[in-house]
Amino acid sequence: MNTAELKNFGKPDEVREFPKGRVELVKIGGATVGRATLEPGWRWLTSVQPLAGTKSCEAPHFQYHVAGVLKVVMDNGAQFECRPGDVSLLPSGHDAWVVGNEPVVIVDFQGMIDYAKVL
Repeated sequence: MNTAELKNFGKPDEVREFPKGRVELVKIGGATVGRATLEPGWRWLTSVQPLAGTKSCEAPHFQYHVAGVLKVVMDNGAQFECRPGDVSLLPSGHDAWVVGNEPVVIVDFQGMIDYAKVL
């Protein structure tokens, strides 16, 4: 890395929209970082699963939670709620949904490169 870079989610390199949500992607330093905004009523199973075609979310995530509450249920039964200020690491195999009436905003440093991508 010989050059400094600066990107802004206000001018993303790519935007993917799906029912009750969207992901804005910036490519920087050879990586793809995504900001997801998930509206109340969003759930992976109903909003993204039809695009992914998998039983559960197979994208691993390393994310910082900016706003809202996100309930996560792993395929092994483990479950927890992510809140603003939390950092979560999710391996493949989970479902998630927005809790309450506030949108969830997440910055994901790992799992958005193919997330909600129409294949």
